[in-house]
Amino acid sequence: MDFAFDHAQHDRAGHLRKDDAWRRGPGGGNDIRVLVIGGEHVPTHGGAGLRWIPADEAPEGEWIFLGVKDGVRHAAVMVDRLPAELEPASLRVIGPTVAADEASMAVHAVGIARWHQTHRFCAKCGAPSDIAQAGHVRICPACGAHHFPRTDPAVIMLITDDQDRALLGRQGAWPEGRFSTLAGFVEPGETLGDAVRREVMEEVGIEVGDVTYAASQPWPFPSSLMLGFFGRALTHDIVVDQDEIAEARWFSREEVTELTASSQLLLPPDVSISRWLLHQWHGGAIHGRWT
Repeated sequence: MDFAFDHAQHDRAGHLRKDDAWRRGPGGGNDIRVLVIGGEHVPTHGGAGLRWIPADEAPEGEWIFLGVKDGVRHAAVMVDRLPAELEPASLRVIGPTVAADEASMAVHAVGIARWHQTHRFCAKCGAPSDIAQAGHVRICPACGAHHFPRTDPAVIMLITDDQDRALLGRQGAWPEGRFSTLAGFVEPGETLGDAVRREVMEEVGIEVGDVTYAASQPWPFPSSLMLGFFGRALTHDIVVDQDEIAEARWFSREEVTELTASSQLLLPPDVSISRWLLHQWHGGAIHGRWT
């Protein structure tokens, strides 16, 4: 199985951003396909897929140049709230219904839009900043500081033991039976492998040895890059922190198969890299998922 947003499939054409050259072309600006963005919400067709509109139908708002796909320029317009007639939905919910090439552009747009929402002022002097370079930079007119879109690295890991059982945890706010792989943010001055080992030790008291990189997934809800790993446990006794994790267990493949089939075990949705990590380990049919 694949997971959402796993490959960039459009040319970001960054060389066109600086002088607004992206707005010029055979059709001027009217031949640009536009996605209206309201935070993480995007316009859909009946709650699935993406609804693109011509540039001359776009509402007022700040523009983001997304790039070029098959010779066609694509952009997004940021608004505070999408009108109901555009049938808005969260990209994280409809991700599996969106074609891979369009999902590539949508996750680009949502990531930048969420950054603009929370970074309107200069972090250096506090003055309001201006959008530049087709939405990919904010510049402070008071002190001249340049600010770039933020991405927070987070590790997400499937840990297995010497019996090849998988370690899954449940947050306290989740219902009984809902489990997922462990995850956490990378701290300053920390390698990715060390972040995996630290988070697992802090959350469930398991010591981890070898760590292997698996894949990554942009997750702009609001600004993460999920870095997926497999790790090998050196210990077995689980001690949950009772803060982020309320319960953790070792699961065999057979248990996952049986418990998901009977809905006693609910796993992350197909949109997530967490589900992909589980599939890579399990290698067979996993039936249940979060609702």
